[in-house]
Amino acid sequence: MPEIRVATRASALARAQTRWVRTRIEDATGMDAPEVLVTSEGDVSQAALTSFGGQGVFVTAVREAVVAGRADVAVHSMKDMPTTEDERTVIAAIPVREDPRDFVVSAAASLDELPEGAAVATGSPRRVAFLRRRRPDLRIVGIRGNVDSRVAKVAKGEVDAVVVAMAGLHRLGLQPPGFALVEDVMLPAVGQGALSLEMRRGDNLAESVAALDDPATRAEVTAERALLAGLRAGCAAPVGAHAVTAADTVRLAAAVLSHDGTQMYECVVSGGVANAADIGAEAARDLIGQGAGRLLGENT
Repeated sequence: MPEIRVATRASALARAQTRWVRTRIEDATGMDAPEVLVTSEGDVSQAALTSFGGQGVFVTAVREAVVAGRADVAVHSMKDMPTTEDERTVIAAIPVREDPRDFVVSAAASLDELPEGAAVATGSPRRVAFLRRRRPDLRIVGIRGNVDSRVAKVAKGEVDAVVVAMAGLHRLGLQPPGFALVEDVMLPAVGQGALSLEMRRGDNLAESVAALDDPATRAEVTAERALLAGLRAGCAAPVGAHAVTAADTVRLAAAVLSHDGTQMYECVVSGGVANAADIGAEAARDLIGQGAGRLLGENT
C-alpha cells in the first residue's frame, strides 16, 4: 500500500499531535501514514532552550529526516519554527489551529487570586515578562520537561502554579484545575496552537497533504511570523502576538516587553487576508518605531 511517512519528535505531546495529523492524512489520501520517531537536540538537553540557540532546536532533526528521505512529512509545533525558510523544504500545510492561549495550572481561579510571592513555573521569557508586568511579586521558577511532568509539579506542591499552552493540554486530553490567560493579560507566542507540515520542495506528495491546510490559520500564522521576522527576534525575546481572521480580515495584536516586564510596546494592525504578511511587517515597523528595537537589542 502507498504510504506517507510522518516524522515527529518522540515526546508525548509531539506524538499526540502527530497522531491527529496522521489520521487526517489517511482520511484525505487513503494512504497509510506510519510514524517515524526522531530525537532532537531540545529533547536530549535539559538546559534552558535560550542557552543553546532556542528557536529551531526542536525542528532541525525532524526536518533532516524528511530532507534525507527517511520520512515524507515533518510535523512541527509552529511556534518552534524559525522564520527563515529552508530552501530544501516547503510548508505544505498548516492545519486548523488549536486554542492559542496560555493556561495557568493552579488551585487559584485567576492571576490576581494567586497568593503574594507565589511560585510560578515557566521556561518562557515571554511568559515571564507578562507575569512580572501583571504580578511583580511572583517568584518565577525555571522549568523544562513534558507537559505531564510540569502539570504534576502543582499537584505535588512543588510550585503554586505552572504556565503551559492550552493547545498542549487539549491535545493530550488533560483538564487540570486553573485558568486561561486572555489577550489583555498575556499574548501567546507566535504560532502557538498551530502545526506546520513540512515536506521536501518539489515532492509530488505535497499536493495530497495540502488538503489539511486551513486558510484562516495560514493567514493568522503568516501575519504573526512576518511580525517576528520584521523584529528579527527569536524565542528568547519577550514577544507576544495573536492574529485572528474574520471574514476577509486579519487582526494582529502584538507586543514586545522588557525581560522584567516593566516596559511594553504594543500595537494592533488589521488588513485583508491576502495581505497577511504585510500586516505582520507593518506591526513590526510600528513596534520598532515606538522603541521596541532597543528591548530586542537591535541598533535601531
